[in-house]
Amino acid sequence: MTKTKKNILVFPCGSEIALEIYRSVNYSTHFNLIGASSVSDHGKFVYKNYIDGVPFINDNHFLETIKRIVIEREIDAIYPAMDSVIEILKAHEDYLGCKVVSSCYETTKICLSKSKTYKTLSGIVKTPIVYKSAEEIQYYPVFVKPDIGYGSRGAKKIQNEELLGTHLSEFPTSIISEYIPGDEYTVDCFTDYNGNLIVVKPRKRCRIMNGISVNTKPVCDNGEFLNFASKINSTIKFNGAWFFQVKRNSNGILTLLEIASRFGGSSSLFRAKGINFALMSLYNTFDIPVSVIENDYDVEMDRALDNKYKINLSYNEVFVDFDDCVYLDKKEVNVELVRFLYRCINKKIRITLLSKHNDDEFGSLDVLLKNLRIKQIFDRIIHITTEEEKYKYIDNDNSIFIDDSFAERMAVAQKCCIPVFSLDMVEVLS
Repeated sequence: MTKTKKNILVFPCGSEIALEIYRSVNYSTHFNLIGASSVSDHGKFVYKNYIDGVPFINDNHFLETIKRIVIEREIDAIYPAMDSVIEILKAHEDYLGCKVVSSCYETTKICLSKSKTYKTLSGIVKTPIVYKSAEEIQYYPVFVKPDIGYGSRGAKKIQNEELLGTHLSEFPTSIISEYIPGDEYTVDCFTDYNGNLIVVKPRKRCRIMNGISVNTKPVCDNGEFLNFASKINSTIKFNGAWFFQVKRNSNGILTLLEIASRFGGSSSLFRAKGINFALMSLYNTFDIPVSVIENDYDVEMDRALDNKYKINLSYNEVFVDFDDCVYLDKKEVNVELVRFLYRCINKKIRITLLSKHNDDEFGSLDVLLKNLRIKQIFDRIIHITTEEEKYKYIDNDNSIFIDDSFAERMAVAQKCCIPVFSLDMVEVLS
């Protein structure tokens, strides 16, 4: 049988980049995502198709393991989700027998090393002053960061020579550069497979945590960001999404910090406007032309930790309350709960509405369900009086019970011995 979707292996699937790949591509009708990781991480909570126990990239068996996965899972392309992984997979693309979503190997080597990046672009764009040793430094502070690294690990503003020595003893492969005090920007770019630069989108890094821009917003470009990007694109050969980071120096001039041959994790800011860098890169990998529709509205993105759960619970029916549960404040549907109920429908799990709704006081339950357009969700509706006990109507031992009332949940838990859930617990089920 002919495959209808191309299989894409995302590795490591628990990184911030991999999670954005999932959000960007999960609903595509052209690609099927398979996640893989070396360690047990958040990826296994997100990727439905998940492979664990992959050797680390410095393990002698890493490449042969990846190749075996490629063969067994009929992988069409590997989407690397970490800078160091990009380089090693791109270097062995022929051996692996499938495409690697990235620019060419030479580009990945340049982008992985800040010193190579600065050397390649010296005289092309403004790069920071780099000191070969502490003796060359005339003024502090300076900025120190590993030549090869990601996030904020090992990156630090250094105020004096003594602190510099201490820092270099811990991070000996660091480069020492001038400290650049101004605003910091990430510029998300896309170059098609013919080398044409078709997207340049600058955004301000308003709040940064562990090297990740957790609050960011677009900035207007009077041509300086586009000019900067065009010069880089003319010097380094890109294919697909890439980004660079710049800061304004004391004279207000944009100065390069680093480049990456992948999309930025917070480029999802522009996905919110219609520019899906991760998905476009996949199309680009298979030489499929792409174009962009960008919606015209202002957007700001703020990121925070999210929760995902895996619970050891099996059931074939859900009993759920109506007032202040499915129907909140007598005015609106609980969309998060209904979202879960539709997941149950997809899994062929029976849904029973068990309600003490007072028709005389709050209007007909049947009419409300029809007006809210949710009556069809329920396989059956059990409408009881306010004096009756709900636990008496739980007729399935392999079920769960959702209700906002603690007293109702307590009675069902004690009498029926089934799991009970308040509204704040529904996210555990989803």
